[in-house]
Amino acid sequence: MSSLSARLLVSVSVLMLFFFGVTIVVLDTAFRKAGEQAQEDILDGHLMALLAAAEPTDGGILGMPPDMHEPRFGNIGSGLYAEIRDNDGVLVWRSRSAIGMEFPVGIVPEDGSHLFGEEALADGTPLLILSLAVQWEFPSGELKPFVFKVAESLDSFNLQLTKFRRQLFGWFAAVALIMLFLISVVMRRLLRPLRQIETEIGAIEEGRRASLSDEYPTELTGVARNMNLLIDSERARSNRYRHTLDNLAHSLKTPLAAMRALLSDGDHAKFSGRFNEQIDRMDEIVRYQLRKPGASLADNLVLAPVQVASEVDRLVEGLHKVYRDKHPSIDVDIVDDINFRADTGDFLELVGNLLDNACKWCDGRVRITIQSGSDERAATGGMILVVADDGPGIPEEAAEALLQRGTRLDESTPGHGIGLAIVRDIARAYGGHLTIHKSDLGGAEITVTIPPI
Repeated sequence: MSSLSARLLVSVSVLMLFFFGVTIVVLDTAFRKAGEQAQEDILDGHLMALLAAAEPTDGGILGMPPDMHEPRFGNIGSGLYAEIRDNDGVLVWRSRSAIGMEFPVGIVPEDGSHLFGEEALADGTPLLILSLAVQWEFPSGELKPFVFKVAESLDSFNLQLTKFRRQLFGWFAAVALIMLFLISVVMRRLLRPLRQIETEIGAIEEGRRASLSDEYPTELTGVARNMNLLIDSERARSNRYRHTLDNLAHSLKTPLAAMRALLSDGDHAKFSGRFNEQIDRMDEIVRYQLRKPGASLADNLVLAPVQVASEVDRLVEGLHKVYRDKHPSIDVDIVDDINFRADTGDFLELVGNLLDNACKWCDGRVRITIQSGSDERAATGGMILVVADDGPGIPEEAAEALLQRGTRLDESTPGHGIGLAIVRDIARAYGGHLTIHKSDLGGAEITVTIPPI
């Protein structure tokens, strides 16, 4: 049974069956006892009427009038019977209704006390019998014991009891069906949020929704929140891998261009060393990009200082080979005491993308300035990176769009349109930010500010 609704309905049905069963037994017992008490009260009234009608005779016994106040005593087989016996069990008087019947003697009650119980005739007919033992004083002053006994057939009582049970089962069955119907309706309404979660998850799988809604009962709010966190985490992981592949392709672009330039270089003596240098650079880029999705190195507090000057020199040397036809002039201004702490791969991505864009768009001059992010000795690791060129620049209205992946101002120029987006992502990973302004050289000036640790 895989349905939660079916399980709940079956569980409720079993509990209801048990509860109603116990209730039926209790009500049946209460009705039976109340009925027996009512019969005892009725028989006690008949017994008192017999005592009032009894008169002593000259023979020293009790006699009864021929016509009793209760007409059922005079009708044969009416179901109401009476008799009087002496202390020896000898029959003194029996009502006409009991002609041909023999009551069981049973237990004789003590003088002045009643005895009520259920007995059966010789043919098995059940009777309710009420007996009373008395000491009757005759005119001569003699006391003689007698036992007055009144009995009534249980046929009428059992018929009423059967009718009551039938009605009881009928009403409880109807109530049970109505309650099960109402419970099923209520459960369907209560389980609607679960069906909504199922529907929304299906919509997410089909791409029609981005996340689960937040309109859920308190009991399901945590489930929806955790599910959204899981979905966002998986979506972010997927985006990281996709961005990593984009970054990898973009990062390999410069070494490949440098290798292409080396292949056409006529100086074969230096060819092997330079070529191997670019291969090593590509291998470093691949290893950096492939390990990048696994963890955020910006959160590592034990990062070693980057050799800023030497790494920038390597990048500048490679860009001179890539853009040798353009012969850009790259001015480098790096403070001597800079202590920038970061992953070397992140630093190369950051500076390499900005210098590559500047060389691509400049008319002939590029300038890179790197300063420490703080004058305080206790705060280390920050950096202010400024790359400027003398190219056409970036319009203010297009600056924000260029920070989105795949956005390019000039589709005729080779590139992937993700360089500035990579720079912005890396800067944010280290708590920094990127700004775009107009350079005093005439082109664009891009500033990356990373706060110190």
